[in-house]
Amino acid sequence: MTEPALTPDLIAAHGLSPDEYDSILEIIGRAPTFTELGIFSAMWNEHCSYKSSKKWLRTLPTTGPQVICGPGENAGVVDIGDGQAVVFKMESHNHPSYIEPYQGAATGVGGILRDVFTMGARPIAAMNSLSFGEPSHPKTPQLVNGVVAGVGGYGNCFGVPTVGGEVRFHAAYNGNCLVNAFAAGLADADKIFYSAASGLGMPVVYLGAKTGRDGVGGATMASAEFDENIEEKRPTVQVGDPFTEKRLMEATLELMATGAVISIQDMGAAGLTCSAVEMGDKGGLGIKLNLEDVPVREEHMTAYEMMLSESQERMLMVLKPELEAEAKAVFDKWDLDFAIVGETIAEDRFLIMLNGEIKADLPLSKLASTAPEYDRPWEPTPAAAPLEDVPQIDPIDGLRALISTPNYGAKSWVYEQYDSMVMGDTVRIPGAGAGIVRVHGTGKMLAFTSDVTPRYVRANPVEGGKQAVAEAYRNLTAVGATPLATTDNMNFGNPEKPSIMGQFVGAIQGISAAVEALDMPIVSGNVSLYNETDGAAILPTPTIGAVGLIPNEAALIARDVREGHVLLQVGQAEGHLGQSALLAEVFNREDGDAPAVDLAAEKANGDFIRANAEWIDACTDIADGGLALAAFEMAETAGVGVLLDSADTPTLFGEDQARYLIATSFDKAEALMIAAGQAGVTITSVGRFTGDTVKIGGSEAPLAELSQVFRTSFAASVA
Repeated sequence: MTEPALTPDLIAAHGLSPDEYDSILEIIGRAPTFTELGIFSAMWNEHCSYKSSKKWLRTLPTTGPQVICGPGENAGVVDIGDGQAVVFKMESHNHPSYIEPYQGAATGVGGILRDVFTMGARPIAAMNSLSFGEPSHPKTPQLVNGVVAGVGGYGNCFGVPTVGGEVRFHAAYNGNCLVNAFAAGLADADKIFYSAASGLGMPVVYLGAKTGRDGVGGATMASAEFDENIEEKRPTVQVGDPFTEKRLMEATLELMATGAVISIQDMGAAGLTCSAVEMGDKGGLGIKLNLEDVPVREEHMTAYEMMLSESQERMLMVLKPELEAEAKAVFDKWDLDFAIVGETIAEDRFLIMLNGEIKADLPLSKLASTAPEYDRPWEPTPAAAPLEDVPQIDPIDGLRALISTPNYGAKSWVYEQYDSMVMGDTVRIPGAGAGIVRVHGTGKMLAFTSDVTPRYVRANPVEGGKQAVAEAYRNLTAVGATPLATTDNMNFGNPEKPSIMGQFVGAIQGISAAVEALDMPIVSGNVSLYNETDGAAILPTPTIGAVGLIPNEAALIARDVREGHVLLQVGQAEGHLGQSALLAEVFNREDGDAPAVDLAAEKANGDFIRANAEWIDACTDIADGGLALAAFEMAETAGVGVLLDSADTPTLFGEDQARYLIATSFDKAEALMIAAGQAGVTITSVGRFTGDTVKIGGSEAPLAELSQVFRTSFAASVA
């Protein structure tokens, strides 16, 4: 097959700027081959190289006594005591999911699961954070139904419980949905597997499914804006097989137990190219590949196609040669491919051979750690205009308006499509703050949550970045968990626009301040840029996934709401309505500043909740929708009516931060009041649970009526 001529249009189609192409010419001293162009394109695109973001990612706090492995590997690793570790990461599959919702979402789940078990951990929990356009937009129902089915289809078949997540709708996502997938697994702390190759002449082994043409160019597609030709990108979306992935996981974990593995890497974005380059670069070695030995499922595949295919359920490993037969027997047993496709070499070379012909010969180190790095111009986001007057509203009318929207109605239509109980260790299913999973065979539990409020980030990226971390901290705290660490998924528009880059920088600054103050270092993550269609960017969406540890059953805060329980609010309330849910959903306004985040108050109030868990029967953080929505959700879950004393709109619907809502008996409430006074924490009685109605001030409605609205609004919006 004759390779195409390298025209400026072809180079641009590979996502390379003229300056970047000039750098390639300088590095290799000649024009690249077509395969080499594809390799540079894959390794230097935004998705793989983080060329616009790594300057700022380096400023994130990533260390702590609990951190075993921070960013740079397939996933982060955190100590949970007793010689055990939790391994976790969040990653985006935004562009593929917009083009092909089911497979885009499904392979997003598959990819993040591989990141976890590649480290030697057995996955125990999954979450997802989904952002869609307006429900009335003609494409939104198709996207919602396809993405949710894809997430459920892959995760359910693989056999991992989906225990948490979030779903939002906003016009800014009309042309570019977000699908962020999270996975966590358990491993022995002294048996973590890493990706750096070591040793000369060591066999490089291909594991798993065969290579096809699906996903060729996927990483480059994920690093570009969308336009009216979006449907032409459908062939760049990968196709997943969860049953093959399940076998791959079992085979990989069994293989690791043999002692044969020197290093191992998931074949994710840019497939064979990225996995081989990263293994070689981290180990300071070169890699030689013989592509005729790569297992393929299609005839006449070119070197370009094999190197850039993103076929799923594949791994690359450097193997101890003396254990080759034992390792191969494991993969034969699981009916998966095992093929030696190359070797490590001393030279700084990435040498690609096909049937004796050199298809690429590049300096390997120039493909990864010396990829372009940009200090993009950025503009601080201007201060938000002052909030205009917000009319008082009947409290029940305001609450009904919120719960009748897909943003604030119950998400059971979504999470009931996910298996949340598989493996038998799930303590708390989605729909009630953080999800909780037992650490099998111990008294410990792990709590998981995913949080961000994009309208806050758009109004004030620094405070919005802080708030995403702070809300994750509160969600974990509200179940009695000590927050351990975080993973981030930074979803933004085109970084070449100074205003967008300013959003990114501000969010990083806010996230950094919060994870430092709350002792929740960032241990893994993902950056997804160019989330724009025809120049219109998404809301800045720096999703925070967080993990917390509940040391024993006594520390768990249940959701035990009963008739006669007192409602206590922990934290100071000023009635902040800027950028609030009430403003957006009831008044169709998005003005004012985001709420300020007092990190000292967040820490103090969180410490107070965990220290006094024995006096708390139920707890939730107060976030979107304020006190009114938090109290209603507690009442609705328990099937008990609620009475709130205030009728004041800012008091009920304000979104001041660092607040919790506690349900407990009268005697325990007294003990909490005394403890709060001693700790210098603000605590206030705001109502009680009683009867079968929701009564707020002088306004009242049957709980059953509001519950019906709450339970049906989401499905009605996307059916």
